[in-house]
Amino acid sequence: MSLFGKIFGGGKGDKAPTAGEAIQKLRDTEEMLIKKQEFLEKKIDQELATARQNGTKNKRVALQALKRKKRYEKQLQQIDGTLSTIEMQREALESANTNTNVLQTMGEAAKALKKAHADMDVDKVHDMMDDIAEQQEVASEIAEAISNPVAFGQDVDELNDLESLDSSTFHDRWRGSAVTVTSDMTRFMEVGARCHQTTARRRPIKGGPD
Repeated sequence: MSLFGKIFGGGKGDKAPTAGEAIQKLRDTEEMLIKKQEFLEKKIDQELATARQNGTKNKRVALQALKRKKRYEKQLQQIDGTLSTIEMQREALESANTNTNVLQTMGEAAKALKKAHADMDVDKVHDMMDDIAEQQEVASEIAEAISNPVAFGQDVDELNDLESLDSSTFHDRWRGSAVTVTSDMTRFMEVGARCHQTTARRRPIKGGPD
């Protein structure tokens, strides 16, 4: 059985995990490998320090330390490659899971839209819009009729009386103005005559005694 088969329990009779379950298992595996990676890095540093300490004193110990260091480095390299593969697989699963959720949501929305349009008929909609337009036109005509002033009819006799009344009023006003002007002119002439008489009395007599 392969490594991924062991990780995900990939037997032939086993039920395939969901995308979310597979993503979570991959994350758990990444955390485990990262911890293993940190452990190997520490071991490599320790073996390198041992080789340096015993390089001149005990060559056999130094050589053994270097051999172990190489094995740890090889394991570390393998873990690095495994982490890269797991990371790519996890990203692919996350993308597929996102697409699945999006498609599922779009499918549900399409069903809801279909259900909403189930009781609708295009012809009925057009008929309803025609009725609305017709009622708007009627309402506009009613508003226009209400806004126009009503022209009440007037009898011919009443119009004639009105004209006669206006004519009489005009003549009365004209006569009043004429009488007023005549009276003012008469008063003006009387005042002028009095002034003339007063001036004649005050004038001195020529040829009188010195």
